Amino acid sequence: MTALSLKDLDIFYGDTQITYNVSLDIAEGESFALVGESGSGKSTVLKAIAGLAPQWTGKISVLGKARGHGVDRGFSRVCQMVFQDPYGSLHPRKTVDATLGEALTIHGIGDRSARVEEVMASVGLDRKFRFRFPHQLSGGQRQRVAIARALMLKPKILLLDEPTSALDVSVQAEILNLLKRLRREQNLTFLMVTHNLPVVSFLCDRLAVMRQGRIVEVAGIDELKRSELKEPYSRELMQISAAHAT
Repeated sequence: MTALSLKDLDIFYGDTQITYNVSLDIAEGESFALVGESGSGKSTVLKAIAGLAPQWTGKISVLGKARGHGVDRGFSRVCQMVFQDPYGSLHPRKTVDATLGEALTIHGIGDRSARVEEVMASVGLDRKFRFRFPHQLSGGQRQRVAIARALMLKPKILLLDEPTSALDVSVQAEILNLLKRLRREQNLTFLMVTHNLPVVSFLCDRLAVMRQGRIVEVAGIDELKRSELKEPYSRELMQISAAHAT
């Protein structure tokens, strides 16, 4: 089954058009990356899918069901988003327990305590962190909380917006390994935004290259690893990424 389908997606902020005719089909269980320079529209695509950028035309389908504009409680049971900044995405005055339990309360799901502890364990957070506040956690621990929050409703799809870019390099590897394990264990579908091509090589099956709001190339991960991307802009991104890695 197709997990996510985008057809001729044009997204706007007011009178400004951000994306043009974005079309993608992402299979259930696939890990797919949107890559491109800042301002290319890739994060805006995630926001439109999540209901955070409701001004769009075209079609968004999630697990075969058309997605409406705006916030949809039913949609949130199958698709959740992990944001880039673990410092900004968690409420500073809510404990880990309150943050994780909030979605269960909103959706009327019981067995709260057991569910919170189960998800904390799945992301590698010791139960001793349950009643701590974000300022008492490291950056990596905060991002584990953010991932745990996204998993509370047992979604099928995670939207990942630069999930490691705000973290130290050593912590980045831990979070990437965690995401890879969670995808395998829970048969999750990932749509990830990143500018880091080594991250794409490690975590993803395919990628789409975006430039100025348009998809210019879709390729398999083997083509990326063999440096066989076809579009000049895609090859330029590979060169920039390689230069940053050295």
